[in-house]
Amino acid sequence: MTAKFCGDFKVSYQETNKLLQRPLIKFWVSVLIILICLFPFMASPYLVSIALFILISTIGALGLNVLIGLTGQISIGHAAFMGIGAYTSVILYTKLGFPFLIGIICSGLMAALLGMIVGIPSIRLKGFYLAIATLAFQFVMEFVLIVWRNLTGGADGLVTSPPSLFGFEINTPIRYYFLCVAVAFLTTLFVLNIKRTNYGRIFMAIRDRDIAAEVLGINLFKYKLLSFAISSFYAGIAGSLFAHYVLLITPEQFNIWISVDYVAMIIIGGMGTAKGAILGAIFIGLLPEFIKALSVPLMHHFPHLVENLIFLREGIFGMIIIIFLIYEPEGIAKLWSRVRDFFKLWPYSY
Repeated sequence: MTAKFCGDFKVSYQETNKLLQRPLIKFWVSVLIILICLFPFMASPYLVSIALFILISTIGALGLNVLIGLTGQISIGHAAFMGIGAYTSVILYTKLGFPFLIGIICSGLMAALLGMIVGIPSIRLKGFYLAIATLAFQFVMEFVLIVWRNLTGGADGLVTSPPSLFGFEINTPIRYYFLCVAVAFLTTLFVLNIKRTNYGRIFMAIRDRDIAAEVLGINLFKYKLLSFAISSFYAGIAGSLFAHYVLLITPEQFNIWISVDYVAMIIIGGMGTAKGAILGAIFIGLLPEFIKALSVPLMHHFPHLVENLIFLREGIFGMIIIIFLIYEPEGIAKLWSRVRDFFKLWPYSY
């Protein structure tokens, strides 16, 4: 009875590490799951398509957050790994007749393999120099996808068909929505748990002070490559899901600006947390829709501004990143925590 009214106390390490520690959190998570399941039946097809892209972006952002947020390794080539996953999955499923589930796993493994190769310079490079190395890989992959026409279709791209899973055709947006929800749930659960393992603690040790981590006996090369592999695997899965939804993939869909979008997701959402990656993906996914809605009342008064809507988006995009870097480096996740703590303590000031 005393513990109930005096605080939330933990008496074991297992209780401290529980994902859902209080009944109220379990209740709200249950409500969220119910709303996610009901959403495609209540929303328009256009909103469902936006939700699909947000779910796919969430998977990719979760992977990049492991690399940048947990391990402190900068990458500006995330879209290249998505492209690898997309093309691998389409080639295996459409040209070679592999089952969709095998294809999506192989797409992640192929991206992870190349991610480990790209991560080899990370033992010598860090910061700006590592970012340039990953940026170079981004441009190399774009060139390969265009030039290797026999395999990738060149600039024309590849056409695929809706996937089939265990004999069940996933040929409607609602069915594909639930597939993406299931994959996003599993990948989020993995990222939530990785921070509580030795691997997660090693990643954070490398991020905070890699020299001290090496002195303590941590193999920097091994764990940096592992972080690159996990991040690239997630990107490959996201690329595969994207490919089988749009049904036509081209090299332009995986250009440098997509990589910048993913970096922005984890900066704006909050680095180092799964919640930050999810919130960042939602924010970046809804930003174009917000700009479109804002352009409607401005159309008659500022027609030239609306004509340059793409450039307006990039300007707002950059301004938001700068604002978060200056005033809230920990992103939306930190803002959400502050709001939650305020109402938790209200009306008291302590």
